[in-house]
Amino acid sequence: MNMSEIIKAAHGEKPVDVLFTNGRMVNVLTGEIEQQPFAINDGIIVGFGQYKAKKTVDLNKRFVAPGFIDSHVHIESAMTCISEFARAVVVHGTTAVAADPHEIANVLGSEGISYMLQAAEAQPINIFFTLPSCVPATDMETAGARLTAEDLEPFLNHKRIVALAEMMNYPGVINGDPDVLAKISSAKEHRKPVDGHAPGLQGPALNAYIAAGIQSDHECTTAQEAREKMAAGMHIMIRQGTGAKNLKALLEAVNERTARRMMWCTDDRHPHDLVAEGHIDSIVREAIQSGLDPILAIQMATLNPAEYFRLDHLGAIALGRHADVVIFSDLKKPVIEQVYCRGVLTAENGKMLPHIQTPASASIAPSMHVDLQQVDFTIPAEEKNMRVIELVSDQLITHERIEKPVVKSGQAIGDPSKDLLKMAVVERHGKNGNIGMGFVKGFGLKRGALASSVAHDSHNIIIVGTTDADMHVALQAVVQMGGGLAAATDQEVLARLALPLAGLMSFEPVIDVRQQLDGLINIAHQMGCTLSDPFMTLSFLALPVIPALKLTDQGLIDVNKFEVVPLFV
Repeated sequence: MNMSEIIKAAHGEKPVDVLFTNGRMVNVLTGEIEQQPFAINDGIIVGFGQYKAKKTVDLNKRFVAPGFIDSHVHIESAMTCISEFARAVVVHGTTAVAADPHEIANVLGSEGISYMLQAAEAQPINIFFTLPSCVPATDMETAGARLTAEDLEPFLNHKRIVALAEMMNYPGVINGDPDVLAKISSAKEHRKPVDGHAPGLQGPALNAYIAAGIQSDHECTTAQEAREKMAAGMHIMIRQGTGAKNLKALLEAVNERTARRMMWCTDDRHPHDLVAEGHIDSIVREAIQSGLDPILAIQMATLNPAEYFRLDHLGAIALGRHADVVIFSDLKKPVIEQVYCRGVLTAENGKMLPHIQTPASASIAPSMHVDLQQVDFTIPAEEKNMRVIELVSDQLITHERIEKPVVKSGQAIGDPSKDLLKMAVVERHGKNGNIGMGFVKGFGLKRGALASSVAHDSHNIIIVGTTDADMHVALQAVVQMGGGLAAATDQEVLARLALPLAGLMSFEPVIDVRQQLDGLINIAHQMGCTLSDPFMTLSFLALPVIPALKLTDQGLIDVNKFEVVPLFV
């Protein structure tokens, strides 16, 4: 930006690049709709009112608002690389994201973070990152890397790093783990906010967590939880993703007094939701249709996250800020018609414009290291009851059930007639070859097996199935693709999706990934699965920081006790 030229343009000493006229501007700073022209020069908003301009855009009485910001997202969950993710979300009015590269960091460590930073260059939208704080999330799983406070320190001065990412290890915070506290202290020294992750935490434990410097949370599932955390000082990110949908429950906590401490996020949104529903725009629409004031809904998508992350050049149509704006006709149901990024028309009517180039992809190392000959899914039975993971509809939390095992030839096996299925987590980083075994209720599979190298947070390979043979076939397909998703039955692979980028992402467009994923989900449904998105649900069953019972390569995890527990009890 040439400041002298910006000042001259703002002062009217030279024609501006673009003048927008005849629009209804959503001023998120005042909460009002204003009808006045605004001028852009060199991608910066430089003035309001009449200006001489090289180009005039007549908005024809449509609404114009700041570009939307996703306050917490894992790009990896879109299953496509940064370039294709950017192209998928910008058409929906997203012009900035605060992405946590936690997933790829758990696979490739610092190399994964560096790859994402490099891939974010020259994109049409602003890709910012929060620095992964928990790699691995716990010591109860085997990750591909371990990042200490010392490892993270060099990244904190990078222009794209805007915060320390979700501090999932809340027991480490509360118990004063030295490395955890060093990460928080380092972020604070660099004046970066610290994002939280504390589902259900309350009372003295919550007090200790926030007092350590944690400033936000995106894990609230009830309005009461959101109010308690907000009253204690937190910013609340309302999540509406694919696996966890909290908007309906939390809207009760949103009003004119609280909204300025709240913002929207997707966290994890699968390709079919990005294509079918949209991104932050879909959350804004749903909130408005549920009764929230449109200005507040837009403010929570723009100004609030910009201020939280100290992105003073974004979040509002205001002087000196980037000309990232979205245009739509209906304030009560905003469907994005045009998107300008830095004053350049980038997307129109749901499509990226052809002059927007895709940056070249960076290279990255292979990440699949599994000896298939050493994999054994049998579980010797014991004369005891066993712990079973029970799914909770549309939530990341699970319940623990105690059930009598089904035994055949001395082995504990699944029973599809009781919706009791075997699960396995296979370590894939070449560290130890661990295999964690357990059982789960809630998938509904009647035959076959599903496997995925997307398994939060260490991203080992997670498999659920009705027979050991089909589980092994699905596992083999994932390994041979270099990572991905697979569905198999009768020892035959029926559908697959290759994710060669760290076993998490594809280089293909989101629409293509979506079609392949839809094919997988359709096959899973034909196999009897009753879940709307079985692979998203499966991917979170290895996450040992969300209660109550999970499975990692080290075995069953009682999240409430934060310890590995035996299958038989």
